[in-house]
Order: sequence, then C-alpha cells, then structure tokens
Amino acid sequence: MYCVIMAGGSGTRFWPRSREERSKQFLTIFEKVSLMESTLKRYSAMVPWKDMYIVTKKNQKEELEKHRLDVPTENLIYEPFGKNTAPCIGLSALIVQKRDPDGVMVVSPSDHLIQAKKHFKKTILAGVRLAEEKDGMVTIGIKPERPSTGYGYIQVHQDIGPVDGMKAFSIKTFAEKPNLATAKRFLKSGDFYWNSGIFIFRVSCFLKEVKTHLPDLFDGLQEIRKHMGKPNYEDVLQNVYQQIPSISIDYGIMEKTRHVYLIRGDFGWNDLGSWDQVYKLSQKDGDGNVVVGDAVMVDVKNSYVYNSKGVVAVLGLDDVVVVHEGGATLVCRRDRAEEVKLIVERLKRKKFAKYR
Repeated sequence: MYCVIMAGGSGTRFWPRSREERSKQFLTIFEKVSLMESTLKRYSAMVPWKDMYIVTKKNQKEELEKHRLDVPTENLIYEPFGKNTAPCIGLSALIVQKRDPDGVMVVSPSDHLIQAKKHFKKTILAGVRLAEEKDGMVTIGIKPERPSTGYGYIQVHQDIGPVDGMKAFSIKTFAEKPNLATAKRFLKSGDFYWNSGIFIFRVSCFLKEVKTHLPDLFDGLQEIRKHMGKPNYEDVLQNVYQQIPSISIDYGIMEKTRHVYLIRGDFGWNDLGSWDQVYKLSQKDGDGNVVVGDAVMVDVKNSYVYNSKGVVAVLGLDDVVVVHEGGATLVCRRDRAEEVKLIVERLKRKKFAKYR
C-alpha cells in the first residue's frame, strides 16, 4: 500500500490567505498544524513514511518542504505545472510502479477535514481490500447531509456486500456539481453520494485504464518513463506536460470504466470549499461571530473575521466574511464566499498580480 497525496491545487476560494505559492493545503485553519500536515499524520497511521508520496507544482516546492513532515525528499514529486488530477496521478503511478509493479495506491487530496480518524482508517483499509479483490477502481463516497451544490455526486448501482464491515457498492454514474433542484433530487433518491476525491487501485489497474481511456496521456507517460533517472528527465517532463490533455481522473477514467466501486465513508468529512464552510464548522461567540486575530466588532452578527496583522474593525454588518493577510483584504457576503475565485481571476488581469 502506497499513499499519494495530491497537493497541487490553487485554493483560490481561500484568497487572500491562499496564494499561488502557498495554497489552501498549507494553511492552518482548525488545528495548530496545516491541512497538509494533518493529512500526512492521518495516513502515517496506515503506512510507513517511506511509502508516502506528495505531488505538487514546482512553484510550491519551497512551501512543501516546510510541511512534508517525515516524507522522504525523494518521495516529493513536482509537476512543471498543473494539468488536473489524471496526469498528476499518472506521474505518481510511474514512480510507484518502479518500486512495486503490483502495489496498491491510495490517492488523496491534501486539504480535507476528517473528524473520525479511526473510522477513516478502517474505511481506507476496506477500500484497499476491495481494490485488491476486484482489481478495479475504488472511490470513497460520503452520504450527503444536505443538498449541496458544491460537490460532485456518485450514484451507486448495486450493494455488493460489506467489505471488512464497510458498505460497498458498484457504481452507476458520476454527476458533476448540480444546481439546487438537482441536488435536492439526488438527496431524496437515497442512492447518491458525495464524491470525496479519494481513489484506491492497483497501479497496474490504473495504468491499464489510462491506456484504454486516455491513450494520449498513456503515450506521454511512456515517454516520461523512458527518461526517469536520466539527466534530461526534467526537460522531457516539461515537454510532455505541455502536450498532454488537462483532464480529471473522474472525467477521464472513473466515468468510463466498468470496473469501479464505492466504499461508503462516515467519518465526518468536509472538503472546506469556502470561508463560509469554515465559519459553519467553527465555534461562534454570543453574536454568532467567528473572530481569529485582533478585531473590533460593533453591531456585527453571524460573520467570519480573520486578521493576521494589525487590527480589523467591522461596523454594522451581518453575515459577512472579512479576511486580511499579506497586504490584501477580502470583504464579501457569506453566501457568496464560493465566488472568491472570481476575484483571483480579476487579479490576473490587473496591476494587482503580486497579490495572487
């Protein structure tokens, strides 16, 4: 068993704390350690450090070095730039395959909140067993608590019986983030789960699926493989990444393969998709406010305020998010917190690029 932690996301919805060279996974939000460090500690209860890998973009190398804990330096994988999850996992698979052609990979995001850690471990290990027994692609599905429009969904097909006490299903279809009416329909049907973004499979199974469904990516990976360990590896990697398609593992493989299964996860999962979600999960004061850092609050209710330096004053506002860090300040309504990425897009086009 090998754990591959994907840490190349941009985390634009967590601006201004999240920036190009220090994304969401490197932030401390609920604990004294970063989301990345918390993720690594969870998986270190399942595998030795030498069997853990982290994948990120080259421009985050300096930040990753601060948060890798005991993951060996040689297990840090750097992409020239992001091309979504399928190439990221493909590059990792080449490296794991070189060590263990029949190894099982657990591929996980680096920035999720997991509350029930013991149950999480039990669920992941059940997924590993299922991936070995079926020689298929396994994902972890979360039973939805509300009709969320911020998550992708997975519709299960048939109950295939418990695996190590965990509920397991074959999968009927994947659905992208729905509108509210569709999300309500999904919730009512009872056979849809949130897509956690955690995938488990034998490395040989994954590469076989890539060859079948993403032949351009497969050809690119074979070119990279030929040059691994050689002086021109970085140049070849850069060249291949410029040519391969940017595509997610969901679109590219999981939606197409017939060999895909789901393990139900009930371990207090949240992907922390916005400042509003952070607010909802935080402890509030008597006015329903969450305040981190120095702030003066006058006639303010149900709001989230974060300040890293100096003082922030808020007067006469309800249901807002105020985040100040690194010379930049965000002010928005809580119910529009998922749209913060639009601000980051604007920063690219104006004179404020240094604040991205």
